[in-house]
Amino acid sequence: MPGIELRTANGVYMNEMENFTKLIVDMVKQEKLFASQSGPIILAQIENEFGNVQEAYGDAGKAYIQWCSNMAQSLNVGVPWIMCQQSDAPQPMINTCNGYYCDEFTPNNPNSPKMWTENWTGWFKNWGGKDPLRTTEDLAYSVARFYQTGGTFQNYYMYHGGTNFGRTSGGPYITTTYDYNAPLDEFGNLAQPKYGHLKELHDVLHSMEKILTSGSVNNTNLGNSVAVTMYS
Repeated sequence: MPGIELRTANGVYMNEMENFTKLIVDMVKQEKLFASQSGPIILAQIENEFGNVQEAYGDAGKAYIQWCSNMAQSLNVGVPWIMCQQSDAPQPMINTCNGYYCDEFTPNNPNSPKMWTENWTGWFKNWGGKDPLRTTEDLAYSVARFYQTGGTFQNYYMYHGGTNFGRTSGGPYITTTYDYNAPLDEFGNLAQPKYGHLKELHDVLHSMEKILTSGSVNNTNLGNSVAVTMYS
C-alpha cells in the first residue's frame, strides 16, 4: 500500500491494523467467547514482542505502542489486555514475559499479575540443523521456579507441535516440521518423558493453587545458591 510503514506510528498501517483488530474482536463477541460473555477467553493480546525491536523506531515506536493500548481499550472486550515483551506497556496493559526462564521477571506495575505467556518447550528447526532439544528436567524446573517466585499464569509455546505446509514455515531456512520438542509431538503423540513429567507437575501445582496465589510468602536464603520459600 502506498506510504505504509509497518509497526510504527504510520497512519496507513494503523488504519489497517485497527480495521483488522475490530474485525477479529467483533467475530469473537458475536460468538460470545470472551469471559465477560461467559466464554472461555480470559485474556486478549495486542502486538507481540514489539519491545524487542522498539528501539529502532525511536519516538514513533513509543507513540505506536501508546496508540495500540488506546485502540485496544476502546474495543471494550471485558477481559484484560496484555503486551508480551513490552516493559514499558502503558497502563492498563499487562506486560508479560516470553522465554526459557521467567522467574526473575517483574511486571512494570506492582498491581499486575506476574504472567509468562511463552515458555519455550524447545525451538523450531532449521534446514540442515540438529533437532532442537530442551530437557524435561529443565522445562519442569523453570515452571516450578516461576510459581515459587510469585508467578500466577504460565503458557507453553509450544505444547503441541505441528506442521507448516508449503511456504508457511514463517521464516527463511525453517523446516516445515514445527515439532518444537513439545510435550505433544508434530503428530499429536505423547512425547515422553516430557508429557508425563509435566502432567505430574501440573497435578502438584493444581493441588496447591489456592495457597500459591493467595497465601503469605516467606523467603529464606540458606546460602550456597539454596533458598527456601514457605507459603502459609
